[in-house]
Amino acid sequence: MYEGAVQELIDELGRLPGIGPKSAQRIAFHILEADPEDMKRLSEAIRVVKERVKFCSICFNVSESETCGICRDERRSDSVICVVEESKDVMAIERTRAFTGRYHVLGGAINPINGVGPEQLHIRELIARLGDERITEIILATDPNLEGEATATFLTRTLRPLGIEITRLASGLPVGGDLEYADEVTLARAIEGRRSTAVSAPAAPLVRSAPAAAPAPAPTTAPVSETPAAETQAPDTVSAS
Repeated sequence: MYEGAVQELIDELGRLPGIGPKSAQRIAFHILEADPEDMKRLSEAIRVVKERVKFCSICFNVSESETCGICRDERRSDSVICVVEESKDVMAIERTRAFTGRYHVLGGAINPINGVGPEQLHIRELIARLGDERITEIILATDPNLEGEATATFLTRTLRPLGIEITRLASGLPVGGDLEYADEVTLARAIEGRRSTAVSAPAAPLVRSAPAAAPAPAPTTAPVSETPAAETQAPDTVSAS
C-alpha cells in the first residue's frame, strides 16, 4: 500500500477493464515519472472526450454529433442491420470493407451475473427500427462467447415473429490455422457451419474435350530386318585388282 494520492491513482486505474493491480501500479508510476506536459495532454484528451462524445441517436455508435457518420451516409444500404455489442465491434467490421449496411449497437451483452439483462441493452430501440419496411435482414454479430450466444438466442426468439430474416455470423476455423490446434468448440462450430463446395455448371465447358482416339498400340522394340546386315550396307568402291 502506498500513501495518499499514489494509492488513489492505482485504485482508480485498477477499475479500468483489463487492468490488474500490477498493471495499475506500473501505469501509476509511469504517470509520476512522465513529462508533465504529456500528462496534461492526456488529462485534456480525457476531459474533451467526456464532454464532446455522445452516442448516435439512431444506432448508438459513438459520435460527436446527434447521428454518426455511418447513419448519415446515404450510400449505405438500408435493407440490412448488423447488430453488435460495442462500438469497437463496428470498427472491426468496417475494417473488412465487406459490409455496406447499417449498424445497431446494443451497449453490451446479456450477463445476469453482472446484472445486465435485456432491459439494460438497446433492444427496444432495435425493435422500433424494424418498423421500417426497407429492412429485410438482421445480422447478429455478437461475440462467440457465453454472453454473446445468450444475447443472440434472446434476439432470435424476440425478432423472429416480426418476419424478418435473421442470420448469425459464421464461426469456426481461422484462415491459416491447423486442425490440431483448434479447440473442441471451435471445431464443432466449423463442422456445424460447413457449406457445400458444389458450383453451378458453366454454360460452356472451360476445357473442350478432344475426340476419342483409337487406342495406341503397345510399345514394341524396333523391328529387326530379315535382310542380312551385309546386304543392307551401301556398296563400297571396287578396289583395284
